[in-house]
Amino acid sequence: MDVNNIVDISYAQSGQSSATNALGMREMQAKAYEARSKKYLLIKAPPASGKSRALMFIALDKLEYQGIRKVVVAVPEKSIGRSFANTDLKKHGFFADWKVAPYYNLCDVGGNESDKAGRFVEFFRGQNNAKVLVCAHATLRNGMKQLHDDEFNGCLLAIDEFHHTSADANSGLGDIVRRIINNSTGHIVAMTGSYFRGDGIPVLRVEDEAKFYPVTYNYYQQLNGYKYLKNLVLGYHFYHGSYIEHIKEILDTKKKTIIHIPSVNSRASSGSKYEEVGEIMKCIGEVVKKDYETCVYTIKTEDGRLLKVADLVEDDINDRTRIQAYLQHMKKASDMDIIIALGTAKEGFDWAWCEMCLTIGVRGSLTEVIQIIGRCTRDCEGKDTAKFVNMIAMPDAEQADVKVAVNDFLKAITASLLMEQVMAPSWKFKTAKDGDDDDDSKLVNTIVVEGLKPLSTEKTKMIIQQQLDDLQAAVLQDEMMVRAISGSTTAENITQNLIPKVIMKRYPDLTPEEVEEVRQHFLLNTLVKGNNITDDKGEPVDVTPGMIQPRDDEEQSSEGNRLIKLANKFISIDKLSINLIDTINPYQKAYEVISKNVDSATLKVIQDTIAEQKFEMTTEEAVRLFKGPLKQWVAEHDGQIPSLEDPNLQVRELAQAYTIIKNLKIRKMMGLEYNS
Repeated sequence: MDVNNIVDISYAQSGQSSATNALGMREMQAKAYEARSKKYLLIKAPPASGKSRALMFIALDKLEYQGIRKVVVAVPEKSIGRSFANTDLKKHGFFADWKVAPYYNLCDVGGNESDKAGRFVEFFRGQNNAKVLVCAHATLRNGMKQLHDDEFNGCLLAIDEFHHTSADANSGLGDIVRRIINNSTGHIVAMTGSYFRGDGIPVLRVEDEAKFYPVTYNYYQQLNGYKYLKNLVLGYHFYHGSYIEHIKEILDTKKKTIIHIPSVNSRASSGSKYEEVGEIMKCIGEVVKKDYETCVYTIKTEDGRLLKVADLVEDDINDRTRIQAYLQHMKKASDMDIIIALGTAKEGFDWAWCEMCLTIGVRGSLTEVIQIIGRCTRDCEGKDTAKFVNMIAMPDAEQADVKVAVNDFLKAITASLLMEQVMAPSWKFKTAKDGDDDDDSKLVNTIVVEGLKPLSTEKTKMIIQQQLDDLQAAVLQDEMMVRAISGSTTAENITQNLIPKVIMKRYPDLTPEEVEEVRQHFLLNTLVKGNNITDDKGEPVDVTPGMIQPRDDEEQSSEGNRLIKLANKFISIDKLSINLIDTINPYQKAYEVISKNVDSATLKVIQDTIAEQKFEMTTEEAVRLFKGPLKQWVAEHDGQIPSLEDPNLQVRELAQAYTIIKNLKIRKMMGLEYNS
């Protein structure tokens, strides 16, 4: 079975995101530096956008001009600490260089964790002139246990990969953040490429997040501004049985590739990771030799090419140390061809020549998916396409827990939908009455939509302009939404019931009017992102940032109407309205992937499993349907009542609403208390 590409986006190769200004700053770094005076700064930017150097610029400014006396940089694991090594910034125009004393680079020294925690405390309490300390998250947690909160007065804490923090009361990093905010004068810079967690727990509590100034630089800005990379493809390969039997169908040994095998505890694993690595190497070719100095394998392919392969699954500490050292010092593309990994080569792993990430098995964390994709989206000469392929086992009726298998399968599809949203160009929506006096229309594509509610408050503007991807992640992690993408409910239930519920849950302080504003703009973004605009002959229309305004009949006849494909329907951009949008399933593409790319037996397993997990219709939703769609349906069918057995899903939903309202009236007539 071929790979199904659910996302295929082309970029402009403008070079803007990698170009530097007079201070040596790239676009994202300059944007972050403008906010350098903020006490609490949250930088959300994709891998390879330059977050580590952005922190250097900000920290040096705080040390020199803002009264900060010491800086602590915390990274998830010590290998990522090299991103914060000594860096010459003055030669590129900045006023100072970034320097870390070797004694306080705790990611690059030996010793156990208690030794490092001791140096951490010494950095604050000892008689030293050191300004900067770099450590792992674990060292930060252990060191802060020995410090009083006020000892962080006048200091800056920078946390890399901030999504490791959690609002959960038991989160060590989260507790440190709250201690610094509430009990010290310390500053915080938080950096992450994926602000949402796989477990659905917020990274920050609402009241704490409100204190952070956000700097958002999205994937599209990054990728569109590259010099070499012009195409990103995200796809799936569905298989039955063992993935080893099918991996050769997908693996292109001419592409620089990272293969992530499944956890030994997952359903996709055979239970023996070493055997799987051996079988993958056989698929690549014949092992010619292993260099015991570097632990790099040389494998000869069927067509005679010699490839360098790294095994990061091996647990032998000496082998792992040697191969990791080799990978850290690669200088050219020919130094490595294929890397086989399990839990490594994700966060902070920099292999610019990587063209493809092949991931086997469902990843439960959206963050993990984003981090893996980030390994192949770095810009480098000679690479014009980056590709991520997820091999997913099809659910089987014979599986012990088919419900879990189906839910995991659907979650993998929702992850791809999120990636499409994150990596596609942004749009702005407005009503015809809105003026053109803002600058946004010069930066993003703008579409006029009839009946659209404008963003009337700072809260709704902030959500749509700064947190749209976060909200999309919340929607696509919602259990009811995951089931909905399988086609188990109507478009109206998704757009008017399920999505508003998630918005209200994530932003409980919004008024009903604000929820509706966010809902409309969120829905429009979801529907339009990733869809090509064409003329009436189906030819793509090049849309550059600016206005797409309604045109009169004369213009349409001479230039052709511009169309956008929404849920398999071509709709004129000039005729978009909120009433129309509300009737379209924003996740129709996911259902198409499932229905068109799995066999009939698997599709039946999915549908039967979802059918057993009934959607629980609330009284509010039943009332909404009763007052509108149900009354209209009854009128159109000469007073007939919809049936729960009707083959049409929408009619069954109306019948369910009718039943709920009827039972509610009966209970009220009988004087029974009804708990809605």
